[in-house]
Parts: sequence; C-alpha cells; structure tokens
Amino acid sequence: MVTPTHPATPAADPDTSPVLIGALVPLTRPGWSEAGHHLLAGLESAVRDVNASGGIAGRPLALEVRDTAADPEKAAAAVTELAAAGVAAVVGEYHSVVARTAATTAAALGVPYLCSSAVLDALVTDGPTDHVARIAPPQSRGWRLYADHLLAGGHTHIAVAAQPSVYWASGTEILRDHLAPHGGTVTTLDAAALAPEALCDALAATGATALLLLVGHPEPAVPLVEAVRADPRLPGLLIGAPAGQPEFAEWGRLLGADGAGVPFLRYLPETLTPLGARVEQELRTHLASAPSFVAFEGYDTIVALTDVFRGHGVDRDLIAKSWPLVDAEGTRGRIRFTRPQGTHVWQWTWPPVQIVDRDPAAPDRFRVLRADQAA
Repeated sequence: MVTPTHPATPAADPDTSPVLIGALVPLTRPGWSEAGHHLLAGLESAVRDVNASGGIAGRPLALEVRDTAADPEKAAAAVTELAAAGVAAVVGEYHSVVARTAATTAAALGVPYLCSSAVLDALVTDGPTDHVARIAPPQSRGWRLYADHLLAGGHTHIAVAAQPSVYWASGTEILRDHLAPHGGTVTTLDAAALAPEALCDALAATGATALLLLVGHPEPAVPLVEAVRADPRLPGLLIGAPAGQPEFAEWGRLLGADGAGVPFLRYLPETLTPLGARVEQELRTHLASAPSFVAFEGYDTIVALTDVFRGHGVDRDLIAKSWPLVDAEGTRGRIRFTRPQGTHVWQWTWPPVQIVDRDPAAPDRFRVLRADQAA
C-alpha cells in the first residue's frame, strides 16, 4: 500500500506592510510653525530609530503627516481622514484647543490618540476615555509651579496681556487661584483690543510688577516686549511667557537682548537620559539648531506608542486598553501612564518641568530658575 503524500502547506508570507501613524503638526501660520517643525523632527527621528531596530514585528512604522495650521476644524477633518485610511493611532499636535478637538474626534471614532505637546487640562470634556493619552503635563501642573516662582520673587500683583482663547483663559484662572491665597492679584489686559503702546499705558496704571504674555508668537508677543522694554514708566518690570515662546530660536533672532530675562516653562529634566543625550545630538544636526523640549516630546511619543505596539499589537481597541501597561525609557525619564484624579485621559505621570529664561549676559544661553523633576 502506498501512502499518498501531500505537499507541505506553504507558510503564510509575513506581513511587511507599514504600520501607519497619523501625525498632527502645525507647520504653517497661524500655527506656531517653529514648534510644529520641532515636533515633527522628534517624531520622525524616533520612527527612523524604531525602523532601524526592526520595526514592529518586522513591519516598518510610517507617518502620515497632516498640517493643522492651528485650526481645530482642520484637525477634526484630518483625524477623520486618517481613521478612514487605517492608521493604528494618531499622535502629535502642539496647540491645546486644536488638540482638544483632535482628541474628541479620535475618541468618537475609536482611534487611539497620543497627544504630544498640548497641555490644556480638559483635553476631552465628554467624560473619561481610554482612547486618549498624553505625554505633556497638564497646564495646571506647570502653571502652578510658575505661580510659585512669581511669589518667590516677590511678585503678587500680576498683569496678563491675553488674547481670547480657552487656553489663555484657563492659564489666567490657574494663576489667579494659586496666587489669591497669598494675597496675589491678576489683572487682565486685552491684547486683542489694545495696541502695544496703549497696553503699556494700561499696564503702567495697574502698578503690576510682572507682565505675563498670554499671546501668540511672533505677533503680538514681539511688539509687546519691544514696547514694554522701551517704556520709561516700566523700569524693572518682569516680563514672563509661561507658554514657552522664548524657547525657540525665532524669539532670540527677533528680540536679541530684549528677549532675555523672560521666564518660561520648559519640559526638560536637569539631565537627559542616555537615550536623550544621543537623540539631542541627532536632532541638533537635523534642525541645525538646539532642539526644543517640543522635539523631545515628539520623540517620546513614538517611544511610548512603540512600547504598546511591540507588547500588545496594533489593533486599535487593544492599544486603547494598553496605556496603563506602558513602561518605557524615554529621552527625559521613564514613561508610565496613570489616570490622575479628575483627569479624563491617560497621563504620563510626570514629565519634568522647569522654569527657564535666556541669560541677559548671553541671550543664546538658558538658565534654569526652578525645577520640578517629578518624572
């Protein structure tokens, strides 16, 4: 009896198609385009490193980049388009109001969204969701540290030059609530209605010892700084920019010495991790300038998402369930997500926070004035 033989069933070809990630970045005006380019540089650098180390089970990562131009409607449309294109997740965005729209849209579509840089506390407003996580710290954490810095410097009467925005209004309330128990006050000046010279007139009448710029960059931030610095009625007035405008090279180019001594929030540790030190050199070469904290946020976004992909797969529902399982070494510390009380999204607890300014003696050099190394 001859036993029939059957050819062996050929093994299925491994899936080598790219794992798609949607990336939201503000690359054109009125978006803060310099921040957008730094964010994108960090995302792209991390993707290159992941692919050089084997990708995701042999599949390369690929970014599908969309320019939001700081427009919430563009962000919502981009998330909808990317969801239909089959991305495993969406990442990025710098502007908080834009990120909130992106997060809300992603949650509604069941697409995981890992927010890189936006800090507005209420990133989603419809209740807790497993589909949204965030790398950047919430606004309240950094801005309370900033308020402590003001108090330590003897500044209890603060003026803010603010444009209409949920983000700026939220920041003003955080400052007011934190300063009030210490006898501090916050006076709001409408930067949308007042030209720089008129704002200086109003500022001189308040008797404030510090002016915080809660406005866009370079307009109207740069003209405001120039007007305040030139006003003989305002000698010694502290100018502050908690949102981080002085971090970027454009600030230094446009303002020179006038842009020094303006404290701002920066999300970097005292010392980068070994990974961060290597990435810093690569980003410096790619950007032809020192990378901002936003570039590191972009890199760490891909680090965290890769930890999810390699440990739990690229299915959207599995990704959404895996944020609390992330445990990865980033450029600025160990990345782990929790859901702090009152928070509707998964949050890295916590990225490091610094208050920094440009040294008046050397405006291209940064000075760390205060730090919360909670990572």
